Amino acid sequence: MAPRPAAHIRPVELHDHAAWLSLWESQNAFYGREGNTALPSLVAQTTWARFFDPAEQLRALVAERQGELVGLAHYLYHRSTMRLESACYLHDLFILPAQRRLGIGKALIQAVYAQAARDGAYRVYWLTPSNNTIARALYEQVAEHRDFAIYHHGL
Repeated sequence: MAPRPAAHIRPVELHDHAAWLSLWESQNAFYGREGNTALPSLVAQTTWARFFDPAEQLRALVAERQGELVGLAHYLYHRSTMRLESACYLHDLFILPAQRRLGIGKALIQAVYAQAARDGAYRVYWLTPSNNTIARALYEQVAEHRDFAIYHHGL
């Protein structure tokens, strides 16, 4: 008998809003976006609406365990100058701290891989801070690390 998955991975649904928002706020707090540096509520409202807008390329999966949402993955598709197919960017991956190391992050990544393949993308990629060692230990298991430096300029 195969082991039971640590969580059920599925697309986010409208009734998930409150639980999704709690996860979203926890992820933002992890990256220091809380209190005075919190994102405006309009960002969360707009992000949520984009998941359900067919004209948008932003998608969301959630991990449900014992009736509770314990993780999320947000991803989007974009054009590439290297291929005719779209690329898939895994924008957010977050698992509640008490639910980590149970295979939920890996299951979410694999679900994004599967959906991106069904949607005709040629690759899935993402970024993480170099000091995010716990997450990087997982990422080394499921993807190839490319040694690129990221530059940005805020406008």
